[in-house]
Amino acid sequence: MSRNQTTVVVTGLGATTPLGGDVPSTWSALLAGRSGVRPLDWEGVEELPVRFAAQLAVEPTEVMPKHRLRRLDRNEAIALIAAHEAWQHAGYAFGDRAGGTVDGDRLGVVISSGIGGLHTALNSYDVYREKGWQRVSPFTVPMLMPNGASGLVGIEFGAMAGSHALVSACASSAEAIGYAVDMIRSGRADVVIAGGTEACIHPLQMASFGSMRALSTRNEEPARASRPYDKNRDGFVLGEGAAVLILESEEHARARGAEIHGIASGCGYSGDAYDIVQPDPSGTGQSKAMRRALADAGLTAEDIVHVNAHGTSTPLGDVAELASIKAALGEEAAAKLCVTATKSMTGHLLGGAGALESLITVLTLRERLVPPTINVDDLDDAVDLDIVRGEPRELPDEPIAALNNSFGFGGHNVSVAFQRAV
Repeated sequence: MSRNQTTVVVTGLGATTPLGGDVPSTWSALLAGRSGVRPLDWEGVEELPVRFAAQLAVEPTEVMPKHRLRRLDRNEAIALIAAHEAWQHAGYAFGDRAGGTVDGDRLGVVISSGIGGLHTALNSYDVYREKGWQRVSPFTVPMLMPNGASGLVGIEFGAMAGSHALVSACASSAEAIGYAVDMIRSGRADVVIAGGTEACIHPLQMASFGSMRALSTRNEEPARASRPYDKNRDGFVLGEGAAVLILESEEHARARGAEIHGIASGCGYSGDAYDIVQPDPSGTGQSKAMRRALADAGLTAEDIVHVNAHGTSTPLGDVAELASIKAALGEEAAAKLCVTATKSMTGHLLGGAGALESLITVLTLRERLVPPTINVDDLDDAVDLDIVRGEPRELPDEPIAALNNSFGFGGHNVSVAFQRAV
């Protein structure tokens, strides 16, 4: 760790994903190499260029009462579901607001979404056009605003140290974790509920991403569509879900006897300043983010044994990221690490991706098992790093660290460093 900095630890994990309605089921599916991508069954879906996505494995209606869901956008509901699991996993009582071992003035929230309440915005406009303004729900604005999930989680748990929602496209929730670490290091909070959420699998999204030629079009075999590093990859697969980490100062966690699952060591950021959609092909910005994460964490390239890559399954992005990893860590250190791209199973959760993949990275280090990248039938000739395929990869039983990369439209680059708790 960097000198004179508060150590920030991970004490709770929560998620609802295309692979499972909680962390244990999601982790089990990842290790089994199972895909969460399925055909869409919407009316008129046959008119869309892409007819599949990675939808939630467990619907919010199976977890939350319907009367409450009527006042929540889908992305808000799943953020609350993930936050409750993480809160309990951290050893706090079910349903408890701040109090007892957590002072509300010392509890913060950073929950990000790249898009926010898309379903609410579009459905409410349909109601307005078809039935008039009087029929539009008074809860529309709180349901569609991108900070809605963060605000609701803050209210749910009585967090008064600050409630924040950072928006940086597909890097949003990785940035949320970095901001949460800074809140604790700066002394603003002892505990932060941090993560991300996204629920925008909607015909408009399928059409717009399809028009960009960004999505895979493997309509005949959806489960095999997300294939990072494969020669025949043809785009990403849209996913939805939420993931939340409970971050605490080590002092606070140990004082209450909490189990520590990992260390959130540091975060690095950069901007490409290149294009609103395309990443800088040089990879310079991505490399800067990784090097800055190492510096912030007080780690060296030799400490990193694993990278959970952004790896979206796009023709240009996957190999470019591998080049940036080598540039950031150096050829010798990069040759020793193993890389995985779990979007091959979960799809791309956009603003929720960074939090889910950070959660997976924490579990990877804790369990010393790297989930495989699936669907790599014919490895791209340009891939020259060790990609974990087929079976999970065991990591050494020693102090180890990993990076999780998240890159977003607009040139946002975020890399988060984690260490195994000892």
